[in-house]
Amino acid sequence: MDLRLAVYQLAQTHQLDTHQTRQLHELAGFEQEPARLAYWLPRGVAVLGAALLGLGLICWVAANWADFGRSGRFALLQGIVVLACLGAFAAPKARSPLLLIAMLAIGGLFAFFGQTYQTGADPWQLFAVWAALALPLCLVARSDVLWTPWMLIIATGITLWIQAHAHRSWLIDPEDLDLYMAGWAAWLLACAFVSPLLARWTGAGLWPLRLGLMLLMISIVGAAISALFSSAIGMLYWGGLAVLLVAAVVLQTRRLFDVFGLSAVTLGINIVLVAGLGSRMVDTRDDPIAGMAFTALTAALLLAASVKFILWRTRQEAP
Repeated sequence: MDLRLAVYQLAQTHQLDTHQTRQLHELAGFEQEPARLAYWLPRGVAVLGAALLGLGLICWVAANWADFGRSGRFALLQGIVVLACLGAFAAPKARSPLLLIAMLAIGGLFAFFGQTYQTGADPWQLFAVWAALALPLCLVARSDVLWTPWMLIIATGITLWIQAHAHRSWLIDPEDLDLYMAGWAAWLLACAFVSPLLARWTGAGLWPLRLGLMLLMISIVGAAISALFSSAIGMLYWGGLAVLLVAAVVLQTRRLFDVFGLSAVTLGINIVLVAGLGSRMVDTRDDPIAGMAFTALTAALLLAASVKFILWRTRQEAP
């Protein structure tokens, strides 16, 4: 139950006056400062300011593109990276925001490099190099402020790599099955790298892992549902379902348990299973109404069982 709603109900039930209601609010902690606000507020503002400053610098360079020569553009972008790294070394308390600026500037630098020299490289190579150069910054910062965008860079690079090597731009070709499985395996390895298993060395928290699992779930669900429309790539459906099941089994273990990540992966499993069942019901075409009703009932039962299981594991992990 919501605490504030419960307090209002108590005040109404016992007909408390204004003074008594104010005392009840003080006992409930409504008049107090949120826990650790003094710790998180300046850090959150610093991170938000760093992100806005880094993106603002990139936009400013783009807006004044014609006023800089080629050397001036490179010098400006490289200078931002160097100054941000030196500032992080000189001011440890501002290390994470400054290194975030350096990470964003590295992406802008390589984007400009690709536009200037037209090397013919695929876009995924830009993100691969960006992730490789940003990795030392993440290891130095040991903060989710850098690990979370790093995971986003990795996920974007893997997605672009799959699209670059696929035989078709939008449709999935039967010959691309190994490509998708390799991309998802690399995705899982990236999630394992920022998991609590290596937190002692990386300093990564839960949010990079959660973001990676959420993006992986979206990628697998999209590909698995697409596979239902073609029997030639039906194995991709089962492969995606197997990857989600493996992730769910790993996430429910004691050392890697995370209710957010497990919920995201379980939702993906439910969507894939219900989509597969719905496709089978449509293919039979004996009684469409009965098939739709059976699919809806199965979806409700799967959802109820999933919620019950997650709540049970959460109670087991509760101190």
